[in-house]
Amino acid sequence: MDFQNFELETFQSKFERTVDYNLADSSVQCAAVNDLLAGQDAEPLLNLPLYYPEVNGTALLRERIAALYSDSSAGNVLVTVGASQANSLICSTLLEPGDEVVVVSPGYRQVWGLARNLGCVVRELELRPEDNWRLDLDELEKLAGPKTRMISVVNPNNPTGTILREDEIERVVAISEKTGAWLHADEVYCDTEQQGGPTPSFWGRYDKVIVANSLSKAYGLAGLRIGWVLAGAATVEALWRRHEYALIAAAGPSMKLAEIALAPTKRAVLVERQKRLTRVGQQTLNRWVGEQGGRFSWTPPPATSIAFVRSHLHLSSVELADSLRTRVSVLVAPGAYLGAENHFRIALGYQPEKLELALERIAEAVATLDPVAAS
Repeated sequence: MDFQNFELETFQSKFERTVDYNLADSSVQCAAVNDLLAGQDAEPLLNLPLYYPEVNGTALLRERIAALYSDSSAGNVLVTVGASQANSLICSTLLEPGDEVVVVSPGYRQVWGLARNLGCVVRELELRPEDNWRLDLDELEKLAGPKTRMISVVNPNNPTGTILREDEIERVVAISEKTGAWLHADEVYCDTEQQGGPTPSFWGRYDKVIVANSLSKAYGLAGLRIGWVLAGAATVEALWRRHEYALIAAAGPSMKLAEIALAPTKRAVLVERQKRLTRVGQQTLNRWVGEQGGRFSWTPPPATSIAFVRSHLHLSSVELADSLRTRVSVLVAPGAYLGAENHFRIALGYQPEKLELALERIAEAVATLDPVAAS
């Protein structure tokens, strides 16, 4: 079988350590261990025995994760190595060759690639840029049928930052129920909303809902590599068996730090830090786009710490990204690797001076290029 590379992650892993400014990530400036331990007693971490940890996640960590969701318990939680492993386990457990899988595009194309590599038929539900990247639910109704094994959504969306309304969530659930498909909800950007409360979870709306999440985005703790799956007890058991083959367990020190991060007071501090960094980043990018003579445009997203910027230049997204990388040592994520050409994704939640300097270099690189005339 031909292997589908994970193009975005391949691009990032090849080049993210080779540039002065890496804007291709999808999290905020991550916190340091000192930030996480500020005001905490470090002794439980420093004296942690380095035995094999609990394979499905420490009891306290699973309890704190379960407390984030209504009508759930530690028995509904499997701790994974980031949401990436969570999504991989979900696909390897639930999908078989020939199954049909519906994914949202543009999007983080992990499930798209995993399903293809498992021999599934992948159908893409295109978001509508003319409608601020909203889902076309009538199209979802057409795509999902009796052969659909799984419908996969990322909410809030990566890379567009759009959030499904309550009525849209309900209809996605209804379509999944109608077809009997598993509904996979990647909710890693929950708690990155700039206005209002957290995005409502899909959890508990249907007995075949399975949720993935992590500490990487809303908490700025990507280096801990801690994620989780939330599912019914029987599904957790099946995932757990495959988790044992793949990794045995997440790292004990990472799980201890994750327990600290999800204590209510510390969790609130981390989430507010992320939102503050993103607000400043959005303001910086908005000013910059306005100074670029029509070369770029964007719509500030309601959630996430990233921006999906439209390029109006005579370059493909990969050509533009390669040019910025080689000419001015700035890395951006090509839209083609996320399912939407003529766009690029950048992280906004860094120190303001870092973002400003990186944007200045991008402006320098395209200063002599004229934007495409509007048709």
